[in-house]
Amino acid sequence: MEWRDRGLILAVRPHGETAVILETLTRGHGRHLGIVHGGRSRRRAPMLQPGNEVEVVWRARLDTHLGTFTVEPLRTRAGDLLGDPLRLAALSSVCALSAFALPEREPVPAFQARTEALADALADGAGWLRDYVFWEMALLEESGIGLDLSGCAAGGAADDLAYISPRTGRAVSRAGAGAWADRLLPLPEMMLGGPATLQGTLAALTATGHFLEAQLAPTLGERPIPPARARLIAALQRAL
Repeated sequence: MEWRDRGLILAVRPHGETAVILETLTRGHGRHLGIVHGGRSRRRAPMLQPGNEVEVVWRARLDTHLGTFTVEPLRTRAGDLLGDPLRLAALSSVCALSAFALPEREPVPAFQARTEALADALADGAGWLRDYVFWEMALLEESGIGLDLSGCAAGGAADDLAYISPRTGRAVSRAGAGAWADRLLPLPEMMLGGPATLQGTLAALTATGHFLEAQLAPTLGERPIPPARARLIAALQRAL
């Protein structure tokens, strides 16, 4: 068995004395793992960092085997962000959440392309706050927990949306919320196309974080949300 693909490194774990298990989000084969022999060497380790773009050749005797990767670097992003803790935290969160939520060996071409675009925006430093928020919303949708912010679930005005139902993920207007407003999640303007600010990003990630923890995590065996996301929240709070 052999194929060639390109994609984003999500995680790297030591394997034996000199090898690593590389986890990638590839364009045509989804989230895929493989052993990289010598991956802990001084020459290879710097290029095998989460967030970097690589071309991989995967080989195995049988399709069900873990297999091995041969790796060629295409774009290094992680090193470019060492001077910006906030963007580096965001890139780490992207990689960790992708590894956490996406099924193994199932192609997700549209989401993979969106993830690469976000990684590029983080590396370039432009417009990434909005991209990150909508990326988390897309991750929820990819996981079957899409948010519907197109209109009021309670029949109120679509131009007065102010809340999100924590159960259904649907938007609710101020009039539609009524006495139930204190049981709903605030709907930040940023999630409706409003200005992308640090404060708005934190508010939006509070909303998406509820669905990650309350609805996605239980479907994945109650595994905790990766700590990288909490580090991003902390970095955003420090940046205010």
